[in-house]
Amino acid sequence: MIENTILSSLIFNEEFARKTIPFLTDEYFNEVEDKILFNSISEYMEKYNDVPDKQALSITVEERDDLNESQYASITKKIGELNYELTDQKMDWLLDETEKFCQEKAVYNAVRRSILVLDGKDKEYDRGSIPKILSDALSVGFDTNIGHDFLGDFNERFEFYHRKEEKIAFDLEYFNTITKGGVSRKALIVALAGTGVGKTLLMTHCAGANLMEGLNVLYITMEMAEERIAERIDANLLDVTLDDLKIMPRDTYNQRMARVLKKTTGKLVIKEYPTASASSNHFRFLLNELQLKKNFKPDIIYIDYLNICQSARIKQGANVNSYTYIKAIAEELRGLGVEFNVPVFTATQTNRSGFSNSDFGLEDTSESFGLPATADFMFGIISSEELEKLGQIMIKQLKNRWGDIASPSRFVLGIDRSKMRLFDVEQSAQGNVMQDKPVMDNAAFGKRMDDELGPKKSFKKPTFNGFQ
Repeated sequence: MIENTILSSLIFNEEFARKTIPFLTDEYFNEVEDKILFNSISEYMEKYNDVPDKQALSITVEERDDLNESQYASITKKIGELNYELTDQKMDWLLDETEKFCQEKAVYNAVRRSILVLDGKDKEYDRGSIPKILSDALSVGFDTNIGHDFLGDFNERFEFYHRKEEKIAFDLEYFNTITKGGVSRKALIVALAGTGVGKTLLMTHCAGANLMEGLNVLYITMEMAEERIAERIDANLLDVTLDDLKIMPRDTYNQRMARVLKKTTGKLVIKEYPTASASSNHFRFLLNELQLKKNFKPDIIYIDYLNICQSARIKQGANVNSYTYIKAIAEELRGLGVEFNVPVFTATQTNRSGFSNSDFGLEDTSESFGLPATADFMFGIISSEELEKLGQIMIKQLKNRWGDIASPSRFVLGIDRSKMRLFDVEQSAQGNVMQDKPVMDNAAFGKRMDDELGPKKSFKKPTFNGFQ
């Protein structure tokens, strides 16, 4: 039996043991005695960083206090039957057969668990988890890659440097500039802004732009109704104001939507959850359901917004601070993006000081500084009276894994709130905002203060020479 060969190889073939033990689990063994033997070998290797011989294995089993006399006798007999001859095979053959054994057992266990889930006998999983249970089982395999050889793999490294990374581009020039062509898959993107500044407007604009590029988009909302989000995307794509949309005749609306349908092959799904009632587990269930029922797999996910999500790991009302709770949510959303190979775009609020600050930073993130630590790309959306009069908002880079946050550190975009649209402005409109000069100094108030107080003078440090 292959189980006996594997157990024998684990104690007589150290190379085999070190290559396979990370991928083996006691669930792959049918007999209770085999499970106990495997666990004893695994625990010994973890504790002593070495494989046990038969004598050490017998002593380890003897010290267990969870075995009855019958089990102890059976396991002792099985240890005696383990022999070197079973491992006298070529390493490649042993590894291939063991990998095949693991794959077959993983699929068998997954099918068995899926049946229990369907029958309602498995309380740990629900029906939406079945696709993931099966896909995880089908992906079981031995990873033979043990690291990058810096000197030996330089050719592969050169190819990596010149390989074009798959990115999802913005329809806004400066966003593409600072992200080197768009956002990467498996990334967490966070927009930081005060209440009413334009977080949802920016996300609905980007969702609409992704749709028109032929991408599949999932928009999850926990703040507005599904219809309200769709209304904003309608206004953006149909190029009409929200007020005009409400009085538009049905024939006109149908004609404009028909033109939109002709321009894209993508799909957009909007899903609403009650505020603070959904976590990454709910989103994972939704993604699996969409794949099963609609054959819909998103290219990008928008979550509006992070602070009103639940954590899947920390129970609501648990005795934890906001730093830990919000950071946990951010890590779970990023993990969701990694699992489904999509970027996750979300938003967060500024704190009280950031709300009244015209040039806030990462320290103005509400509730948890752990959120910026987890995000791959984070930017602030800034508005002021002067910018509103110009029909603009300012974007300030706060964190960027793909580029330099100082090049440029900030830029402005045109905004049409009535049509829920953003657009690039002429280069001349960028003015001084790309410099590191504070936003307040660029505003009318800042200029008035400069005129009244005169040019700023440098402070000369005193020498205290008279005290020598």
